[in-house]
Amino acid sequence: MSPRFLLDTHVVVRWLAAPRKLSREQARVLRDAVRRRESLAVSAITLLEIAILFGQGSARSGIPVEKLLDELESSPVFQIVPLTVDVAAEVAALGGSLRDPADRAMVATARVRRLRLLTSDQRIIESGLVPVVV
Repeated sequence: MSPRFLLDTHVVVRWLAAPRKLSREQARVLRDAVRRRESLAVSAITLLEIAILFGQGSARSGIPVEKLLDELESSPVFQIVPLTVDVAAEVAALGGSLRDPADRAMVATARVRRLRLLTSDQRIIESGLVPVVV
């Protein structure tokens, strides 16, 4: 079954390290997807963001970066979605409404793959560029 949802980086980390920080709706969507054995999409850019934000010497997540990355690689729940030429073209088409390159890649991935994005990022939510679960 193809994923219906793309998780942004902070949603992934919260789900794995601090699930109580998820919104009620995000927790419901994740719980329902797991119950139905649906995979959840994670952009390849999220792997890079986790490595940068939560890597060597960071105590931001409470979980070592290696454990976060291992869970993303080994769990059948997660489907890593590559950055492709069509995603890059969509990033270019977005214009300047989002400045953060990772946010732009996630939004473009969600648009190209027709996925709803689970996010708490106010800039993404306010952009209206992609359907979101907040």
